[in-house]
Amino acid sequence: MKTALTILQQQFRFPSFRAGQSEIIENILEGKNVLAVMPTGSGKSLTYQILSLLLDGVTVVISPLIALMKDQVDFAYEIKEGWATFINLSIPYALQEKRTREILEGKYRLVYIAPERLRSRKFINALKFMNISLLVIDEAHCISFWGHDFRPDYLYIKEARKRIKNHKILALTATATPNIQDEIIKELNIEKPFKVVLGFDRPNLKLEVINTPTIKDKYEKLLSRIKELNGSGIIYTGTRQEAEEVDQFL
Repeated sequence: MKTALTILQQQFRFPSFRAGQSEIIENILEGKNVLAVMPTGSGKSLTYQILSLLLDGVTVVISPLIALMKDQVDFAYEIKEGWATFINLSIPYALQEKRTREILEGKYRLVYIAPERLRSRKFINALKFMNISLLVIDEAHCISFWGHDFRPDYLYIKEARKRIKNHKILALTATATPNIQDEIIKELNIEKPFKVVLGFDRPNLKLEVINTPTIKDKYEKLLSRIKELNGSGIIYTGTRQEAEEVDQFL
């Protein structure tokens, strides 16, 4: 863990680990599979980025968040040039094939792929020739049939794992009840995972319900809240018509 802390401080410029981060890294390095339930913004992605620099093989991250992949790779480029790449449908087929060949050649340490890549028989067959040491399942709750973000492509992960030798699993999510945690473990066929469960609380967010018996009361309360804002904000409404009415009121 001393090496991990050195990487955190010297390359990522953070003085210390946040809650849960060191436990994830330590248990993966000890050869365990890990399931982590940590709030958004708690630094889950930093754990596998550091691990990709510590482990011998490739760290492959399966993520449905295509829009964020390039941002993650751009950030990784600032840390270490040529360290990371991504493969998804936002890039041409020829470039997808080129990056797959480069992974096989050992060019990258950190690779982001979209879950639909696992529908490609050619890519699945290539997995057994990749030196993959860690398979990261980001947004792991997407595998749950009962979750609000169920993604059928996540069901291909179990089959893909059969092609990968001697790898560990890191399943990450910000939202998973105990039942969904069990479903993630079952569907991914994770063997005896170490769990890091920090809950869902985000201290910077607040939820409250205010009773406003009339539309007039609602608008008055809305106006008072707007005046309290230090900066800009977003107002959500139930319908487009109501949005237009709020707009006219403001």
